[in-house]
Amino acid sequence: MKFGDQPLARAEGAILAHSLTLATRKIRKGRRLDAADLRDLRAEGVASVVVARLDACDLHEDEAASRIARALVPDPQAASIRLSKAVTGRVNLYATDPGVVEMDEAAIRALNRVDSMITFACTRPYAQTRRDGLIGTVKIISYGVAAEAVERACAVGAAALHLCPTRLRSAALIVTELSVPHEAGQAPASAAPDGAAAGAQAASDDRALRAIAARVEALGMDLVGVRRVAHDASAIAGALRQVRPEQDPPGAETAADLILILTASATSDAHDVAPEGLRQAGGTLTRFGMPVDPGNLLFLGDLSGRPVIGLPGCARSPALNGADYVLARVAAGITVSDDDIAGMAIGGLLKEIPQRGRLREG
Repeated sequence: MKFGDQPLARAEGAILAHSLTLATRKIRKGRRLDAADLRDLRAEGVASVVVARLDACDLHEDEAASRIARALVPDPQAASIRLSKAVTGRVNLYATDPGVVEMDEAAIRALNRVDSMITFACTRPYAQTRRDGLIGTVKIISYGVAAEAVERACAVGAAALHLCPTRLRSAALIVTELSVPHEAGQAPASAAPDGAAAGAQAASDDRALRAIAARVEALGMDLVGVRRVAHDASAIAGALRQVRPEQDPPGAETAADLILILTASATSDAHDVAPEGLRQAGGTLTRFGMPVDPGNLLFLGDLSGRPVIGLPGCARSPALNGADYVLARVAAGITVSDDDIAGMAIGGLLKEIPQRGRLREG
């Protein structure tokens, strides 16, 4: 590609490099100048323009961007990704469903090493996205690029990106409540709380439930029931048994594909109240703790083939935390391994949530 200042006599068919505002109209950069454009420019005393002219071996930026996008996502329907029309050398990639983005990181890095004029930027691996959320953008930096470079980029980046849509349809939530110990013969302190304190607690609980419901709904799922039980292993076990699998025949119990547990007091050990409740219900604990902060005190388990997530206390806030990383993958039907959780450590130091009882600093 040749780039530079050209007299109008040699500018027809070249690509305008910088937008020009005339008295009657604006000629935008990236336009192929035609005879009418040159006539209007001469009428305003313009003698030369900065243009780009492609060589025979070059591809126009829009064609190059389209080819690379189609290589990255050769079957958009199967990948649950929509490709935009190329404009000014850019093609955007959008999710067609809520879910998480899977990618071949090595292939994407290799694509971006082919030629500095060829770029593809995308979300982080397994990033959660909504329907119509932007997940990637192909951009050709200049107005054209060598066709041979585009071919190499297409080859190394082939099928490097797809969306894992949400597979689970519903989630049930179990919330535990603490009662304050009291002397024999006295009513529990929680039985007659101070009005202001009770109101503040109710407002806090309501905010927490809204935050969790928003997380579930953002993934395209329904929050089908909230059960409040005592902060006790047997009570949690009983509530878990009342959540039947979605595919089971209808009954009095809540039906859900996923079970969430939010405890009044943070889970501090693999044998704490909530994990023990899961075991008593016949389930298994597969992971406790994760290297994402906020979100360290999450646990993951299984009950009759359904995932169970013990939410950390920071899930009461709408702010991003480790539970979001796990919940999004689980909702998409992705098995979360110990290696997966270990990998979340990179970039896992998230913004502090002021509502936490004990902050990292101070």
